[in-house]
Amino acid sequence: MKNELLEALTILEQEKNISKDTLIEAIENSLVTACKNHFGKSDNVKVDMDPETCEYHVYQAKTVVEEVTDPVLEVSLAKAKMIDSKYEIGDTVNFEIKSQEFGRIATQNAKNVILQKIREEERKVLFSEYYSKEKDIVTGIVQRYIGRNVSINLGKVDAILTENEQVRGEVFQPTERIKLYILEVKSTPKGPKILVSRTHPELVKRLFESEVTEVKDGIVEIKSIAREAGSRTKIAVYSNDPDVDAVGACVGMNGARVNAIVNELRGEKIDIINWNENPAMLIENALSPAKVISVIADAEEKSAKVVVPDYQLSLAIGKEGQNARLAARLTGFKIDIKSETQAREAGDFMDYENDYEDEEYYEDEEYYEDGEYYEDGEYAEGEYTEDGSYEEGEYAEGEYAEGEYADEYADEK
Repeated sequence: MKNELLEALTILEQEKNISKDTLIEAIENSLVTACKNHFGKSDNVKVDMDPETCEYHVYQAKTVVEEVTDPVLEVSLAKAKMIDSKYEIGDTVNFEIKSQEFGRIATQNAKNVILQKIREEERKVLFSEYYSKEKDIVTGIVQRYIGRNVSINLGKVDAILTENEQVRGEVFQPTERIKLYILEVKSTPKGPKILVSRTHPELVKRLFESEVTEVKDGIVEIKSIAREAGSRTKIAVYSNDPDVDAVGACVGMNGARVNAIVNELRGEKIDIINWNENPAMLIENALSPAKVISVIADAEEKSAKVVVPDYQLSLAIGKEGQNARLAARLTGFKIDIKSETQAREAGDFMDYENDYEDEEYYEDEEYYEDGEYYEDGEYAEGEYTEDGSYEEGEYAEGEYAEGEYADEYADEK
């Protein structure tokens, strides 16, 4: 019996991951409960169990009295002296109780106490196991649809993928394996309740950590993520090692690494850009693949004005404003995008051009240091043709009219 009990505890410890000490404590409590059911009281009951051999003894402590009024708690002096002549009134005598004497009800109650304790500990173990995985990704097997929610088996417990956390358009088949991000783990009387997501931006980050060794090792750091689940994601990456290209590491050879993530996300587009501490440079990168002429960023106001070439305006804004919207989320800046023509018409374009000392701008946007351009396009003794050169292909007679470059040009000639 002792060997069987020890073997049973060992198996439970291995399969349920419940410590043997906890199981021994459950058995001790069950024996106390059985005594209470059998005798009506258990205040004076003590269980002594050896954790190595699982040998146990149950004792009932009784006080020696002259006249017994409660046989459960007291023993007469005469009976005590029959056990040991040294006992006197007021002493405590331990009587061993044989568990075989317990009735059917007491035994059943003891069994229920043990089973209840095992179930409680099993729930605690599962909660601790999955609580440690909170804010991480796991692989689950699709079980079935419950209304619009999906039941996902994570191995030892089921999780719920709610409608709000599903990517629009994704349809799952039973037994299909999918990656999920654990949002929250709650402890309930029926066991841990696990909420998972397929739309959370951190899912993409965790996927990169699993696919890209440099990200997992901390060589490449993902600074920011902006995601519209099922459509497009932008991530900004930074390399802590000057010899490692952050974007290249995430893309992988022939795009192998990023393609694996795209496949897991079922075709969701992923833009990977370089992080830059300069907000203007970061915004320019974030608007990729659109080309940018200039950016003025206000770090205090968290706003930026961006000018792009006319033919790049629609690309910079993106379909239904998606590219600009994701860039704004990625950088944390409110971005105002204008085409070059719009910026010129609004009179804002001059703000984006380089400033020069001692320069004078005219309405026709032409200037010349220490000189001036003429409305008819003539300058000095030469004329600009349509392609921007002089008619004679040279600088007329090689002179600028009273210009400071005349002597220099003469020397060159």
